[in-house]
Amino acid sequence: MKHFKFHSDFGSFLQCGLFILSVILISGISISYGQNRLEKDSVATQADISPSGSAAPSSNTYSKSPKKLPIYCVDTPEKKISLSFDAAWGNEDTQKIMDILDKYKVHVTFFMTGGWVESYPDDVKMIAKRGHDLGNHSQNHKQMSQLSAEECKEELMSVHNKVKELTGKEMTLFRPPYGDYNDTLVTTAKECGYNAIQWDVDSLDWKDYGVDSIIKTVCEHKHLGNGSIILCHNGAKYTADALETLITTLRDKGYEFVPISELIYPDSDEIDTEGRQHPCNSSTALSCPFICLDKT
Repeated sequence: MKHFKFHSDFGSFLQCGLFILSVILISGISISYGQNRLEKDSVATQADISPSGSAAPSSNTYSKSPKKLPIYCVDTPEKKISLSFDAAWGNEDTQKIMDILDKYKVHVTFFMTGGWVESYPDDVKMIAKRGHDLGNHSQNHKQMSQLSAEECKEELMSVHNKVKELTGKEMTLFRPPYGDYNDTLVTTAKECGYNAIQWDVDSLDWKDYGVDSIIKTVCEHKHLGNGSIILCHNGAKYTADALETLITTLRDKGYEFVPISELIYPDSDEIDTEGRQHPCNSSTALSCPFICLDKT
């Protein structure tokens, strides 16, 4: 009888353990999905980065992507980069982050979910008041490639209207949750007045590897160069502690921080096969074998 009870208890314990393990695995896959998308779409490969770490100089000869891509980075001859924070959970370090940004006179972009906006309306107002970009990160942080165009629009405009009511500002930048997108999402975002934004440098702060890891991952990243967009999270454990050194180190490398709204070309649909946005102008239109869609 005792022998039977042991096996019964052990079986229950094993089932419980397997269930917990499956939950952990599913969560890990979901979080890393967007990070892997960068490599899947072959964005900003090492071939595009010069040995000095700066992006390759502007060129009118590039291949436009046959599929609709978000903006991963920007083609610019200037050493300008953008720092961005996804705000989907947590708020303990937002004030510290804002104070460090103020200290170094750095303006960044915050991509906020509807839930975060509803939970921290005063912080949304503070971000706007201090001159940072307000970006849309969807209402419910869903994998939006699985949604219809109408559902995508609802996810976008729900947050848009909340932020406009709080700040009076019209957001124009959207980051897909998990980095997950398809043609429907990119097109719908454009119809709603948004440029879809990804990143080419991931701080990996969401993995909680520590301050030194964040600094090294960003500052020694093989994709770091002119026009890079850096991904961070305001709710990650070590981000605020790493921020000051991150800023000073990148400035020592000669980079200037600008918000994404000042880095991208808002009216250009010219995105090459590696996710790099190019300006839409007369020289580009003449030299490239495709029509510049925003050219009047």
